[in-house]
Amino acid sequence: MIHKTAMMALAALALVPAHARGAEPPQRVLVVVAHPDDELFMAPAIASLARQGDAVTIVFATTGDQGPGVTDFARGPELGAIRRAEAQCSANALGAQAQFLEKLGDGTLAESPQAPSSPAARFIKQFAAQYIAIDPQLVLTWGPDGGYGHSDHRMVSALVSQTVQSLAAEYRPPLLYVGIPAGRLPPVPQMATWAETDPALLSEPVRYTPADLEAAKAAAMCHATQFDEASRQGMMGLFDATMWRGKVHFRPAF
Repeated sequence: MIHKTAMMALAALALVPAHARGAEPPQRVLVVVAHPDDELFMAPAIASLARQGDAVTIVFATTGDQGPGVTDFARGPELGAIRRAEAQCSANALGAQAQFLEKLGDGTLAESPQAPSSPAARFIKQFAAQYIAIDPQLVLTWGPDGGYGHSDHRMVSALVSQTVQSLAAEYRPPLLYVGIPAGRLPPVPQMATWAETDPALLSEPVRYTPADLEAAKAAAMCHATQFDEASRQGMMGLFDATMWRGKVHFRPAF
């Protein structure tokens, strides 16, 4: 259940039509992900939107303090602080702003989500505040598959969808889920079980330029605790050659 205060604030925002709220270019784009490095899955699209003048904010639900990645740091606050800095570095490389929700533990979002004080309930309250502050005209997030089924990814998708669907149609921004077209999984063992989507559903692609791909490569290099150097150097090129091919694929949520 959405927190009552958040619901009231969202309802108040919805009473003012977008054109009366000064909804002029640049477009306000809100990207919502679970952990630092999740933004890489749509990085060239973020860079493309930012390059074209859109004001892009990436909201990270957690700091990813449980890793494990490739770091020697123990799981916990110190690793979380480092990964938070890496997320900020990545956002800067993509031309976006980074925001972080607070005190939501990595790997906890699916715990007793119906409980009033659950991580999911705290996510909704904090996300609603971010939503109201940004007043986005476009929202991007994980699909219901969560990419490879991670519970935090799935919950971010569900909770963002729950929030946006509560708005009346005339005030509801487009909500897009990122996806991989069927048959385009990168040929690496680590992605063998990632979800695929019928290309017919992926009707809202975001095209990118070589410069946007370079920005994505710079963003990947920020995540030194999560990937070894060879992976950071190669992943964006691999994704470009396989699942993206010049455009990041999204489908409408509604």
